[in-house]
Amino acid sequence: MPPETGGPEVLIAGAGPVGLTLAHELTRRRVRVRVIDRADGPATTSRALAVHPRTLEACHQMGLADALVARGRPVVHFTVHLRGRELIRFDTNYGRLPTAYPFSLMLDQVRTEEILRERLAGLGVGIEWGVELADCVPAGSRVDAELRRDGRSEQVTVPWLVGADGSRSTVRERLGLRLVGDATQTWLNADVVLDAGLSRDSNHLVHTGSGTVLLVPFPDPGKWRAVDTEYAGQGADPETVRRRLAGSLARGLGGPVAVSEPTWVSVFRVQQRMITAMRSGHCFVAGDAAHVHSPASGQGMNTGMQDAYNLAWKLADVVRGHAREELLDTYAAERIPVGGKLLSSTRTATALVALRNTVAPVAMPVGLSVLKAVRPLKRRVEHRIMAGMSGLALHYADSPLTYGAADGAAGVRPGHLVACTEQDAARHPGHRALRQALTDPRWLLLLFADAADAADEQAAELALRYGRAVQVRTVVPHAGEDGPALADPDDALRKTLGVPPGGWVLIRPDGYLAAKGQRSGTTALAARLGALHLLPEDTAPGAGDSAGRPAPDGTHTGA
Repeated sequence: MPPETGGPEVLIAGAGPVGLTLAHELTRRRVRVRVIDRADGPATTSRALAVHPRTLEACHQMGLADALVARGRPVVHFTVHLRGRELIRFDTNYGRLPTAYPFSLMLDQVRTEEILRERLAGLGVGIEWGVELADCVPAGSRVDAELRRDGRSEQVTVPWLVGADGSRSTVRERLGLRLVGDATQTWLNADVVLDAGLSRDSNHLVHTGSGTVLLVPFPDPGKWRAVDTEYAGQGADPETVRRRLAGSLARGLGGPVAVSEPTWVSVFRVQQRMITAMRSGHCFVAGDAAHVHSPASGQGMNTGMQDAYNLAWKLADVVRGHAREELLDTYAAERIPVGGKLLSSTRTATALVALRNTVAPVAMPVGLSVLKAVRPLKRRVEHRIMAGMSGLALHYADSPLTYGAADGAAGVRPGHLVACTEQDAARHPGHRALRQALTDPRWLLLLFADAADAADEQAAELALRYGRAVQVRTVVPHAGEDGPALADPDDALRKTLGVPPGGWVLIRPDGYLAAKGQRSGTTALAARLGALHLLPEDTAPGAGDSAGRPAPDGTHTGA
């Protein structure tokens, strides 16, 4: 049947963190969604546990970060143990990775999903549980899909479909997309309560002699996720797992460890797989449907949520008529290379966590002792760990949406994330104002005025033509009255971004810097927006007024 007027514009298969993130961001941009999931209800056991800084920066823009942080446990160390000795404790080093969230947040995936569902419910979106996507066929400018519920079939037609339906994705299978890669070791996950006297602001890698156990703290008192990397089919019943973990941890920590019976156990093959395409017609895949990672560095859920965040604003701009459909080609162009980089880094993390090497017990103490003694070297290693794990170093410098990404550019380079520390936001009005401006779901064009030219006329003209898709703000060197101007009285924001006086900066809706330049006329800036596939709106009275103004919930009122 044809799509109904007022019906869903995007059908989302999967109500895990990826599908929920996508639904939230599309709804925040006034796109009608329908969310289905084959499960009977929300998950009650957690899989993913870590929410990394890049994801938290996105959640800040979504208005969710405070709720996540309030319910989670920040972790800022990584400690290695062997035969009762603490060999080294790695600290965080975000010196070249500015963020307001300099930690990994340990939060059960169940709770992350709860927060997303609560916010979606507040936006009027519910989840249809027990509804399976049985088939989907791209058909030009629409998608024909078959849904099944309680043995009954429903034929629907929607403009767009996104498969966030996990590693066994029906959408991926029906589109003929293949996961390529490998599956290597077999590991075991168990959620247990431990009495081991370990600091709970750290992850702990415990070398047990023939392998390792990685311990990750839950927010709940005494509860840990234990990742046993030397599982070899000895049985996965709770009591067998409890005894095995107690013995392994006692060997590694040098004393008895009380271990409760696990509340959840999962035996799995460590997989490193991804697809080479993420779109077919009006269908997309995201998250585990597109790539499967080792849990060693906690990247799976984070990468999937960032897929959804990347796709949502692009799809919304196209659905709402703010951009040409070519914008959607940049989804795969940006996310497939990111997936490839993460596969490489998680392979390395998997090898380091497992430590399946007979010389490791001898070589580790020597090597880590040297590292511990040479502080500059240790700090460099800590920076590399943070760069690989936090997601903050990932960039889109090679994206079709990035202009002028020269390595020698001053300040934030095009294609890289725009973020700041909490200290910078507290000290500098410009950083604080920008952080707030980034919660608006539109693109952000900053025009840096000088004393001779406030750029108000240029800003007003561009807002009139692009205001539904682009937030246009003049940056002034003094604190002003309430209005569209953004104050940067100490010039800190301009210098951080690396913009000349009178220059401009264009920031994407996901917080990445798309382009910047010297003073330009309105025609040149409009041409730049057009090159990014953005479309000017009708210049009827009011088009640059209420049509581009953010609503109280962080959405904007443009259709």
